[in-house]
Order: sequence, then structure tokens, then C-alpha cells
Amino acid sequence: MTARYATVPTPPGAFTVVVTEDADGADVVLAGGWTEEVGELLPVVHRSLRPDAVAPDPHLAVLDVVEAFHAGEVGAIDDVVVRQHSGPFLTEAWEVLRTVPAGRPDTYAAFAARCGRPAAIRAAANACARNAAALFVPCHRVLGSDGGLGGFRWGTDVKRWLLDHEARHAAVPA
Repeated sequence: MTARYATVPTPPGAFTVVVTEDADGADVVLAGGWTEEVGELLPVVHRSLRPDAVAPDPHLAVLDVVEAFHAGEVGAIDDVVVRQHSGPFLTEAWEVLRTVPAGRPDTYAAFAARCGRPAAIRAAANACARNAAALFVPCHRVLGSDGGLGGFRWGTDVKRWLLDHEARHAAVPA
């Protein structure tokens, strides 16, 4: 399978996204992250989904979503179709990450509880660390129990920018 990719400038840095197509020909995100190097994204895609080749495509429809998110429409990422694969806990945890509201980050402990396994804090952190589709599966919305940033594959400066951006633009109920 050949996947397509594109890189666009964003305020926290260049963002690259890798997509493939589903059975109906619609784009599905395999990976995304703040890098100009598509080769940095491919190793985190599960081997069963990893493309044999990648080709640049500057006209990916998902780029409109990336630009809308960075322009302040933080909910724009919510409906992007993502494909990741792993064991049952990680697969479910990535779906749960998509329910963490913009502007209201969870702690790793709260995220573990949200996943139905409150004692699985390390497993919840591992789900964030192994997430290939950063931005669309918003692992940046999970913080340390002390409120600290914790880690982020793309750097804590990017994570801080994303959290501050979402706090400014999210429609958080009073």
C-alpha cells in the first residue's frame, strides 16, 4: 500500500500527516506529528498498517482541518477518521482520548479511570506515548498528576502551545 502525506506550517512548527484510504476511498489518518520528516512518523504506525511507500500530496483534505484547528476551531479535529492498531487496551484508550474535551485536560490518573481501569496509570501513559496520530487523537490533553506537562513525543513546548491554544478557543461550559 502507498500512503500519501503532506507537511504544513503551524504556529508550534511544521506538521506532517500521513493518510491512506478506506474501502470507500475516503482519507483515513495513520499518523501525524510536528515534524517535517515523514520518516519520523512511519515507525510509530503499527506494522499491520504501515505503508510500503509514501508519496507527497499537498492537497490532502485533512490539511483544511489542521489549518482550522490552528486558526482556533479546536473541535475541527473531532470527526477526522483515524486508524490505529494494537491490543484491546491501547485501541480503546485511543478512542477514549478523543473524548477528553479541548480546554479541560485530564491527568494520567483521570484518563486511566476514564478508560475504566483506574489503577492502570502507567498503561494510560503508554497509550499516550504510543499514539501515532497526534493532534487527531489528542494525547496532549493528558497531564501529570501534579499538573505538570509530563512527556510529549513532539516536545513539551508544542504540548504547552496546544494546551494554551485550546484553553483560549474551547467552548468550555461554565
